[in-house]
Amino acid sequence: MTSEVYMPGPVCLIENVKGQLIANQEALEILSTINQPVVVVAIVGLYRTGKSYLMNKLAGKKTGFSLGSTVQSHTKGIWMWCVPHPQKPGHTLVLLDTEGLGDVEKGDNQNDCWIFALAILLSSTFVYNSIGTINQQAMNQLHYVTELTDRIRTRSSPDQDGVEDSDEFVSFFPDFVWALRDFSLELKVNGEPISPDEYLENSLRLIHGTAQKDKEKELNFPRLCIQKFFPKKKCFVFERPVNGRQLGHLASLQDQDLDSAFIEQVADFCSYVFSCSKVKMLSGGIKVNGPRLKSLVITYVNTISSGGLPCMENAVLSLSQTENAAAVQKAIALYDQRMSQKLQLPTETLQELLDLHRASEKEAIKIFMENSFKDINQVFLTQLEIKLETKRAELIKKNVQASSDRCSALLQDVFSPLEEDVKQGIYSKPGGYRLFILKLQEMKKKYSEEPGKGVQAEEVLQKFLQSKEGLSEAILQTDQTLTEKEKEIEVEHVKAEAAKAVAKIREEMQQKNEQLLEEKEKSHEESMKQLTEKMEKEQAQTREMQQKNEQKKGHERSMKQLTEKMEKSQAQMREMQQKNEQVLQQKEKSLEESMKQLTVMMEKSQAQMRKMQQTNEQLLRQKKHQEKLLTEKLEKAQAQMMEEQDKAYKDKLK
Repeated sequence: MTSEVYMPGPVCLIENVKGQLIANQEALEILSTINQPVVVVAIVGLYRTGKSYLMNKLAGKKTGFSLGSTVQSHTKGIWMWCVPHPQKPGHTLVLLDTEGLGDVEKGDNQNDCWIFALAILLSSTFVYNSIGTINQQAMNQLHYVTELTDRIRTRSSPDQDGVEDSDEFVSFFPDFVWALRDFSLELKVNGEPISPDEYLENSLRLIHGTAQKDKEKELNFPRLCIQKFFPKKKCFVFERPVNGRQLGHLASLQDQDLDSAFIEQVADFCSYVFSCSKVKMLSGGIKVNGPRLKSLVITYVNTISSGGLPCMENAVLSLSQTENAAAVQKAIALYDQRMSQKLQLPTETLQELLDLHRASEKEAIKIFMENSFKDINQVFLTQLEIKLETKRAELIKKNVQASSDRCSALLQDVFSPLEEDVKQGIYSKPGGYRLFILKLQEMKKKYSEEPGKGVQAEEVLQKFLQSKEGLSEAILQTDQTLTEKEKEIEVEHVKAEAAKAVAKIREEMQQKNEQLLEEKEKSHEESMKQLTEKMEKEQAQTREMQQKNEQKKGHERSMKQLTEKMEKSQAQMREMQQKNEQVLQQKEKSLEESMKQLTVMMEKSQAQMRKMQQTNEQLLRQKKHQEKLLTEKLEKAQAQMMEEQDKAYKDKLK
C-alpha cells in the first residue's frame, strides 16, 4: 500500500441514487491506500453558485469537478479528489464537492439536510458558498445548520439535543468559511472600511429590540447556531469574475480574461485553506488518515440509509474496534518476527527463553499502544495478553521438545559404544559390574560436557538411565566377585541416586513453574505500565486541547472586547481628529496673518536697510574724498618744508 495516492480527477464518494445515499466502493478503496493524515475540505451551497470552481482551484487544476453552464445542478452526491497537500509534506488534501442545495428537481430538502450533515461530519474545514451579501435571506437559506442537532448525535445516549448543549458539537465540528460570490458592496461601516471577517461578525450579531419576540428568536436561531457550533469563522468575498454568458464557461477562460480583483481573492482563499486548514481529528486527539475516513464514511452512510441518526461516538467506537483488532494482529506479527530472529531452540535455560519473550513482548505491547485507541475496558489489550501468553506456552513446549530430541540423539550417540560392549558380553564376567559402572560414569561425563542440550538435559538423561536399570542390575547379579551383601548395598545406592535425581528434577520443575508465574506477572505489569503511560499521555493531550479551547474562547472574548474597545477608540480618535483639524485650521489662519505681518515688517526693514546702506556709502565716499584732499595737502606741505629746509641749508653754506 502506498501512503500517497495520485488521482487524475475526482470520483464519486457518496452516490445519491433516487434519494438513497450509497458509499462508492472505488472511492473507498482509494481512501484505504492513504496512510497519511488527511486535511478534509468540504464545500456546500445552493446549486449553480460556483462551488466546483473553487474546489478545482484548491486542487491546482482548471478542470476536474464538473462546473456546468446551465441552470441544472451538475454535481450529484458527494465527490472526492485526493491530492498531495501543497504546503504540508506527508499530508493528503481531500476535497469534497457536494451537490447543490435547493435544487427544485429534488422535490424535498431531506436529502439536502443529509448532504449538509455529512459534509460537516467528514470535514475539518467547511466552506459555505453563497451569492451576494449576508442578509436575512442568506440566513434563511442556511437553515440546515439549525437542524444539525436533530440529525447528528455526539453520544449514543440521546441527551444532547439543543443549541445550549453545543460544547460537544464544537469539539467535533470543522472550521467554518463563508464564501460570498459576486459580492458588489463596499465593505464599510459608518464610512470606515472593515474586513470581510468583521463583516461576517457584524452579520452574525443577534437582533434585539423588536416588538415580536417569537419572530426575533426565529431570526436569531441560525445566527446563534453558527456562533455556537463554529468558534473559528472566516469570510471571503469574491467579485464577479466576468460578465454575461462567459460566467458559465469559467474553466475555459484564462486568468487575463478574468477580473484581476477576483483572481487575487481566489488566491487569498486558497492560501488560507492551505495554511490554516487542520488535519481531521477524532475525539482524544486521534488523527484521521485514509482508512479511518473510509470507516467514518461507511458508518455514517449506513446509519442514514437504515433510518438512524449518525452518532459520532458510535462511529469512533466502530472504528476503534476495527483498528484495535488490527493492532493486535500487528503486535502479534511483530512478536513472531522478533522471536524468529532472536530465538535459537533449544535454549540452555528457561530464563533465556523468557528474557527473549519479555523483550519481544514489550515491543509488541508498544506497537499495540501506538496503533490502538479507545480500547474500552482493555478488551483488546487482554486479547493481546492472552495471545502472547499462548505464544509463550507454545514456544516453551517447542523448546522442551527440541531439547528432548537433541538429548535423545546425543545419548544414543554417546552411549552406543557402551551398548555395543554389553552385546559382546564384556561386562558378563567377574568384576564386570565395576567396569560397567566406570564406563557408565565416563559416558555420563561425556554427555554432560556436550553443549546445546537445552532445558531437558537432566530429565532425558535420568529417563535414559532408568531405562538401563534392568541391564545394570543384571550385570550386578551376574558379577561373581561381589558378595550378596555388596550387591544389596549397590542396589540401595543406585536407588538413592535415582531418588536424588528425581528430587532434583522436581526442584527444577518447581523453579520453572515459579519462573513462569513470575513471568506472567511481569507481562501483566508491562502491559499495565504501557497502558498507564498511554492514558497519562492521552489525558495530557486532552487537558492541552481543553486549555487551548478555553484559551481560544478567552481569546475570542478578548478579541470581541478589544474590537469594541478599538471601535470606541476609533470614534474618539475621529472626534479628536476633527477637533485637531479645526484647531489646525485656526492655527494656519493665525500663522498666515502673522507671516503676512512679518513679511510687511521685513520688507520695511529691508527698505530702511537699503536706505541706510546708501547713506553709509555716500558718507564713505565723502570720507575717502576728504582723506584724499588731506593727504594731498600734507604731501604739498611736506614738499614745501623740504624745499625751505634745503634752501636754508644752501644759504648757510654760502
